[in-house]
Amino acid sequence: MLNNFLGKRYRHKRFNYQPRYYDPTKDDRIRERMRMHSSTRRGRGGNVLAYVLLLCAILYLLVTLS
Repeated sequence: MLNNFLGKRYRHKRFNYQPRYYDPTKDDRIRERMRMHSSTRRGRGGNVLAYVLLLCAILYLLVTLS
């Protein structure tokens, strides 16, 4: 009876998903492409190490020359 005074109670919309066709070969190609991208990204970490070593060498030269 209290609901009649307060108005209609709204509810969330029901989930209505129509599944698409699953293609395992396409999924494998996508996984392989993602694996290649992640391996190339990991290789870039060596540049950071080279920059740190170069910075340390420059700082060492500055300290020893002064």
